Amino acid sequence: MLLKGLKVVDFSAYIAGPGACGILADWGASVIKVERPGGDNMRHVFADLAKDLGANPTFELDNRGKRGAVLDISKPAGRDALAKLAAEADVFLTNVRPVSLKKHGLDDVTLRKINPRLVYAVITGYGLEGPEAHLPGFDVTAFWARAGVGYMTAPKGAEPFLRTTGVGDHATSLATVSAILAALYERNSTGEGRLVQTSLLASGVYLTSSDLAVQLKFGRVASVRQRANPMNAISNYYQSADGRWFVHNPRGTGGGWEAFCAAAGRSDLVDDERFANGKARRLNAVALSAELDLGFGALPFAEIARRLDAADLVWAPMQTPAEVAADPQIAAAGAFVEVEDGQGGTFRSPASPARFPGADVDRLPPAPGLGEHTREVLAEIGYGAAEIEAMFADGAAA
Repeated sequence: MLLKGLKVVDFSAYIAGPGACGILADWGASVIKVERPGGDNMRHVFADLAKDLGANPTFELDNRGKRGAVLDISKPAGRDALAKLAAEADVFLTNVRPVSLKKHGLDDVTLRKINPRLVYAVITGYGLEGPEAHLPGFDVTAFWARAGVGYMTAPKGAEPFLRTTGVGDHATSLATVSAILAALYERNSTGEGRLVQTSLLASGVYLTSSDLAVQLKFGRVASVRQRANPMNAISNYYQSADGRWFVHNPRGTGGGWEAFCAAAGRSDLVDDERFANGKARRLNAVALSAELDLGFGALPFAEIARRLDAADLVWAPMQTPAEVAADPQIAAAGAFVEVEDGQGGTFRSPASPARFPGADVDRLPPAPGLGEHTREVLAEIGYGAAEIEAMFADGAAA
């Protein structure tokens, strides 16, 4: 496996940090998930789901393939054990607030003094500098709301809407993995690790950076429009006679204009003077969208799909999660992986978003139980049996 031999300490909770370490684990790194007493909050966020269904797939997604230990850093023995783990690691990743880490002697300066080769990765809501760097941040607050992602996702004038869990977190996971691998590459030359940091806020800004680049350059950016009032009617969503939605994205502003009209059964629109050229189609986009609605609305989805594919147009169906799970092309693209269920079987889960032909893994170990490997991990860094039992008795380990 690509990252075999890489030692990672994951001292993080929720999604962004565990997700980043989960990707590293998927790619072969040895990851120790260190949790505080009581465990990662994501073990409990979906506790009702886990109780009803016997599983917590959201937690499993970000923590599969790791070993788990419980240490209480408020106790000297727990703090010292975590520092010893970092002393032997290549990567230490955390999303615990920096002020708390510094209080317990687990900040980057202290740990990298002990282990100069350590890549110390910090994930925060708002960054490490600035007047509001200390604020707590979640996906929906720092990424979705503060970074403008929610505003730039909804049509102008629409009320804010709630969104599902983990989108900004997992974007930040990817950014964090990239930063860690860049620091490890640098270490090959310098022999020294470094501090790297990512934030939900900066990830949100980068995710919408194509629009924000325009905002920063010109002081304004176009709003997202309602489907019935598009800027470009052939770059839009349409619905078939049997209720299936799809989206078409032209090559350039007008690429495939004639073919798209033909696919809608509306080749007559090509000769309509209202739509004679690109400028006219933009000025009359509302009318054109309505005409195309009539065309596609009279055709079954299967026929629309056949026509769009035959014309080599760029389009895709608007799919539900159930349809995504059943889509053979998504499976063929390597987007799913089998995860052991701990009972001799497996279940499907989303795969890390990259493939390594010839080195792909099609079966991954499960997420650890709370404190499942604490004794094993402590023994590996030199603790004797009596010391380990004393730590358990004191509550420094569990």
